Amino acid sequence: MGKKTPVWLTVVRILLACLFLFSSFTKAVDPVNFGITMNDYFTSFGLGFLGPLAQLAAVAAITCEFVLGCMLLFRVRVNLAAWGYLLFMIFFFFLTLWLAVAEYLEVHGIHNFGVVKDCGCFGQAVKMSNLQTFLKNVVIIIPTIILFVNRRRIPDCRLSELGSWLAIAIFAAIAVVFQIRCIRHLPLIDFSDWKKGEYVVDSFIEKPARKDVVFVYRNNTSGEIVELSQDELMNQEETFYSENEYVDRKDSVISPFVPAKIPGFNMLDGNGADHAYEFLNPDNTNSVYILYIHDLSDVNAKGLESAKRLAGLCEGNNDFVAVTNSSEEDIARFVSGNNINFPIFQNPIDPVKGPFMVRDAVRSNPGLILFRKGVVVDKWAWRDFPLKPLD
Repeated sequence: MGKKTPVWLTVVRILLACLFLFSSFTKAVDPVNFGITMNDYFTSFGLGFLGPLAQLAAVAAITCEFVLGCMLLFRVRVNLAAWGYLLFMIFFFFLTLWLAVAEYLEVHGIHNFGVVKDCGCFGQAVKMSNLQTFLKNVVIIIPTIILFVNRRRIPDCRLSELGSWLAIAIFAAIAVVFQIRCIRHLPLIDFSDWKKGEYVVDSFIEKPARKDVVFVYRNNTSGEIVELSQDELMNQEETFYSENEYVDRKDSVISPFVPAKIPGFNMLDGNGADHAYEFLNPDNTNSVYILYIHDLSDVNAKGLESAKRLAGLCEGNNDFVAVTNSSEEDIARFVSGNNINFPIFQNPIDPVKGPFMVRDAVRSNPGLILFRKGVVVDKWAWRDFPLKPLD
């Protein structure tokens, strides 16, 4: 009869298991985001040629983390799980140490490493700096070492060898299937700034200044001063201008210009005019469908056809437009080559530094968001586009 596992060791085991499960879940709900982070890591370390494997690497890393968490929680091959935890934490301990040091050197202008600023360890749910992530790993590696040293004191659950490997396979299958679902559709839980119910105007849209203009005229005969608003002036008879002389105009600011809290989202037409506020401002009574196509050269053909069909049904109180990061030349070729029946606006970005708002708003190319008065009502991946405009 073996000795009973100490309560404190059981607590350490459960806490570490829950930490890994939480970490894997926050990434698994949006594996595309972690794939982007992996690609950023490859680029930062001069391994850009591995970019095509970034999404696969992300799914594999999330799956390993989930499986280790389940193994420890349910006491399936604890010895193997403890080794996995130790190797996992040692790798990320030194990785995040380097990232924290590299970011410090960048901030102080010593050297530019192109370091990834957000490790993505908790997806978009919890954003941490590299220093915070390293300090977190300093804390976590201590109970990890304690667990590893005492791993023989934690008995495995009552499963045969075949049963334990079957359980591990089931854990892995759950993680992979869940991630595939989130990749093919949209994140099960949306941690982005474009989630349902979000009033995006406050975050992304510049609010232009509102001015009150008063025109001052003097009567040629009596010398009386007349002050008229722009609307009142437009409604005057022709004789008004011959009987009165323009003197001055008075501009007063009703509401000042308010910059976007998160700058970088524009909807520019071919003349450089920004239409973002026009479609997303709270005074717009129309329902607005915005199709997000971060890369016109990589847009899904079936999704595009579904979008064109929906755009053709939008009329009256529905607007349908698109926004892309592609160039004006690419937009012109795309419109003529695909018989596009809706306007496509440009959100110009730095192809390396971003910000990649069109890509990040919807995890689909193309993806669709429905707005009413600047609020996200619903959003869809291209596989799930509605067949007709929503009432």
